[in-house]
Amino acid sequence: MPPASTKAAATSASADTRLSPGAPGYRRTSLALFAAGLAAFALLYSTQALLPAISAEFGATASAASWTVSAATGALALCVLPLSALSERFGRRAMMTAALSVAVAVSLLVPFAPNLESLIALRALQGAALAGLPASAMAYLAEEVRPKALVAAIGLFVAGNSIGGMSGRIVTGWVAQMWGWRAGLAAVGLTSLLCVVAFRALLPKARHFTPGTLNPKALAGAVRTHLSDPLLVRLYVIGALFMTVFGAVYTVIGYRLVEAPFSLPQGVIGSIFLVYLVGTVASAAAGKLVGRLGRRGALYLAVSTTAAGLLLSLSDSLAAVLAGLVLITAGFFAGHAVASSSVSRTAKTGRAQASALYQSAYYLGSSLGGTLGAIAYHAGGWAGTVVIGLVAVLGVVSVTLYGSHSARVAARRPQLAAACN
Repeated sequence: MPPASTKAAATSASADTRLSPGAPGYRRTSLALFAAGLAAFALLYSTQALLPAISAEFGATASAASWTVSAATGALALCVLPLSALSERFGRRAMMTAALSVAVAVSLLVPFAPNLESLIALRALQGAALAGLPASAMAYLAEEVRPKALVAAIGLFVAGNSIGGMSGRIVTGWVAQMWGWRAGLAAVGLTSLLCVVAFRALLPKARHFTPGTLNPKALAGAVRTHLSDPLLVRLYVIGALFMTVFGAVYTVIGYRLVEAPFSLPQGVIGSIFLVYLVGTVASAAAGKLVGRLGRRGALYLAVSTTAAGLLLSLSDSLAAVLAGLVLITAGFFAGHAVASSSVSRTAKTGRAQASALYQSAYYLGSSLGGTLGAIAYHAGGWAGTVVIGLVAVLGVVSVTLYGSHSARVAARRPQLAAACN
C-alpha cells in the first residue's frame, strides 16, 4: 500500500491537470462555453423584446404575452434538476450538446405558432430543453478548471449569457421592424444554430468526469444535503431575488418605451439591450470584486448599484432611463456571477445538483419577476414594476445581512465554549 505522501503527490499531480489561464484547452473551453451561453440566452429570452408586437398580433395583454417568456424560464427551472442528474450519468458534454440541439430545433418551429397558446407551449418546451445546459456547464467548469480560475471561467460563461441576451434582442428587434416578429424569432434560431456548431467543435472532452448511477435515492439525498446547508440556501435565495428584479425590468421595459413619452420603434427598443455589454464587463470583473471586497462586500455593491438604477429609471428622460438600465444590468450580472461561483466552490459533492438547485431558484425568480412585473405595470405603470424590483433588492440585503450575523455567531461559539470550560 503506497504511503500517504505518495497519495498526496498523486492527488496534487491530478489537480495540476485541471485547466488554468494559459494552459492548453483553457481558451477553447472558454470560447465553447461562451458560445453555449450566447445561444442559450438568445433563445431563452427571444420573445422578450417582441412582447408589444406579440400583444398587438394576438390581442393579448402585457401579462398574457409575458408568459412567452415566463413559460420558458419556468420550464427550465422545473427541469434543470432531473437533467442535471442525467449529466451525472451520461456526462456534462453530452448533456449540453443535447440540450442546445433540441432547443435550436424547437426554435425553428416557434415562428410558425398559429396562436398565443401554441407559442407559449413551444416556448415551454424550449425552456425545458435548455435546462440541460446551465447546471452541466457549471459542473463541467468546477471539475475541469482549477479553483483559483473558477470565478473568472464562470464569469466568462455568464458574459456569454449577457451577450446572448443582448444580441438576441437586438436581432429580433430590427428584423421584426422590417419583416415582423416571426422573422425575428427565425433569425435568432439560425444564429443559435451556428453557435451550437461552434460549441461542439471547440469544447474539449472532459478529463475529470466520473460517471455516476441514476439512483433516485442518491439524488434525493444530495438535494437534502444541499438544502440543509445554510450558505447554499442563502445563495439560492439571492440568485432568485436578483433574477426577479431582472425579469421584471426587461419583460416590461419594451411596453414602457413603445408608449408616450418615448414612442420608440421596435428596432430602437431592441437596440436598448446594448446595455447588456455592461453585464459582460461586470460578470468578467466579479472575480476581482470578490478579491477586493469579499463575497458579501461584492454583493452589497451589486445590490446598491441595482437599487440606484431602479430609482433612476423612474425618470421620464430617456437618457436617465438608459442610465438606470445600465446600473441595473451591471448590478445584476455582478451579483449573479458572485452567487453562482460561490455555489460551485461551496458544494464539495454533487456539484451538478448544487448548481441545478441554484439554476432552479434563479429561473423561478425570472419567471416570477416577469409575471409580477407585467401585472404591476398593468396596475400601476412603470412605478409598480420598480416597486417589485426594490422589494427583491431589499430581500437580497436582508439575506446577506443574516448571513453576516450567522457567521459572527458561529465565530464566537468556540470562544464561548472555551470560556465556559
